[in-house]
Amino acid sequence: MSDSTPAAPVVLDVWCELQCPDCHQALTDVHALRAKYGDRLEVRLRHFPLEKHKHAYAAAQAAEEAADQGRGWPYIEAVLARAADLARTGEPLLVEVARELGLDAEEMDTALIDGRHMLIVDADQAEGKAIGVTGTPTYVIGDERLDGGKSQDGLRERIEEIADRLLAERS
Repeated sequence: MSDSTPAAPVVLDVWCELQCPDCHQALTDVHALRAKYGDRLEVRLRHFPLEKHKHAYAAAQAAEEAADQGRGWPYIEAVLARAADLARTGEPLLVEVARELGLDAEEMDTALIDGRHMLIVDADQAEGKAIGVTGTPTYVIGDERLDGGKSQDGLRERIEEIADRLLAERS
């Protein structure tokens, strides 16, 4: 009888901002990485709202509320797909997306008003700054930080190289 447990997944932190068009494009890579690695790669969205996007901070809080309601990633993807609308419409779009996904839109609105998720967003942003994140998307896997804010070219391949190496080390 074997007493071994499966190895913990490799963690990929994606420092993201929900009003960022580059972060929307990065979803293609995130989907491909999930398809390739499944449960062996844990993809975590980390919030890094940029000052130049005035609704990004509220969107990060809304994403946390959506996660509390069990639909974090679908919400993130839906908001990123409408980043240009978010720039024009602001917080009403965040509540509308919640409603479209079958979330409790009134609770979403309340969460945005009472700021219950501000500490999570602030902590992510502070950690990002501490490790040198300056733009989005930025990826951290293992001890390597990869900046996708300038170019996405070759990043998925680099992430795969690092993930393969880390997974091999664990087996």
